[in-house]
Amino acid sequence: RDLMADDDKLDKKAFYHDAQSYWENVPSTVEGVMGGFGRLSHQDIKCSKGFLLPFIQGPGATVKTNRALDCGAGIGRVSKLLLLPLFSEVDLEEQNPAFLEKARVYLKTETASRVRNYYVVGLQDFTPPEAWYDVIWVQWVMAHLTDEDFVSFLRRATAALAPNGLIVVKENIAKDEDIFEGDDSSITRFALQPMK
Repeated sequence: RDLMADDDKLDKKAFYHDAQSYWENVPSTVEGVMGGFGRLSHQDIKCSKGFLLPFIQGPGATVKTNRALDCGAGIGRVSKLLLLPLFSEVDLEEQNPAFLEKARVYLKTETASRVRNYYVVGLQDFTPPEAWYDVIWVQWVMAHLTDEDFVSFLRRATAALAPNGLIVVKENIAKDEDIFEGDDSSITRFALQPMK
């Protein structure tokens, strides 16, 4: 489908509709939410934990571990394997209700009682509670936002941070230019200077 309007701008309504339709047809499994790369889950969590730990543990830690928000949570893989072991409470945000229903089962352990909220809403429409989260984890979902909504969500997320809170955005980055992927209606963005 051509998502460009007459003035060479993205057709926002079609962009979000197509992404939602795509994810509604993806299996509610680790393999499904990871696009067929479920075998990378362990390594992904290991790297994420290595990045996050210095902010929350040890002599230089400045971020508390009371509450975390998992954005684009899917079935709760990051919540279960990364956030729940480190934070007292975790909320999940995900636009696909089938994924969040699966998350309720996937997270059904002794830690499940520490999942406070399951927000069924797309990030473009989500406003988290103000001054609430120590960490907002946003992984592999910002590609499904327009540039305008990407920036707008980051502003709302910043307002949702508790003192010394941290927003982590983990995304794929294009080498040369933005890449639009029609299958799942996403944009892999080009970064002038990738963060290290």
